[in-house]
Amino acid sequence: MAYENIRLEQEGAIATLFIDRPKALNALNTKTLQELESALKSLPADVRVLIVTGGGEKAFVAGADIAEMAALTDAQAQEFGALGHRVMAALEALPIPTIAAVNGFALGGGSELALACDFIYASEKAKLGLPEVGLGVIPGFGGTQRLTRVVGRARAKELIFTGDRIDAAKAKEIGMVLEVLPADGLLAHCRAVAEKIVKNSPLAISKAKQVIEAGADQDLRAANDIERKAFGDLFGSEDQREGMKAFLEKRPATFTGK
Repeated sequence: MAYENIRLEQEGAIATLFIDRPKALNALNTKTLQELESALKSLPADVRVLIVTGGGEKAFVAGADIAEMAALTDAQAQEFGALGHRVMAALEALPIPTIAAVNGFALGGGSELALACDFIYASEKAKLGLPEVGLGVIPGFGGTQRLTRVVGRARAKELIFTGDRIDAAKAKEIGMVLEVLPADGLLAHCRAVAEKIVKNSPLAISKAKQVIEAGADQDLRAANDIERKAFGDLFGSEDQREGMKAFLEKRPATFTGK
């Protein structure tokens, strides 16, 4: 499918989704969010890792489109926020690993998009933050909740209340970003990580992601019960039989995701 504001490229089992409005610093307007929602629903079945990044050299996503938001009524703002939440939830719920390659400004909706991915790698040029209070609103695409779960309540409050932009090094220090890379090496690093992932069982990876997410809001005993059941469920799968047979035969496994 052809899109106006996003671009999806696939190489083998790895897909890269570009937010591609460089003249608007990749800001998320309604059209872009709708295209993201459509793309996430229709990812090719053979994609096993998705990398999300920004088109151009300046921005990952500079935020939601303020030019569009400024004229919204209360009811329209509710609809816009609901669309943003659906997109972030759809990204978060993908059964495959998702990697945010933050290559520049990731402010407001940009940070929210990155936080909806499984993990974040950032360019040394990246700037992250949730500055919405300076516009008289709050993060509206899940930022208050996902940031709190990643960096803790007090640090999330500090960032949201001040509206501060932080550099990639600070984002790594507080646990928002895993690694900081030179700008010209960011995508290569993300792809190298993706290549490691796709060598493993897609069935097991999907189940591990499901268990981590399901257990995050449970107490330890309940979360461990979720893990125990999922562990047992994988036995008898083709991937489990192939993985263990390959190990015993001292050869690389060939996984099918079944």
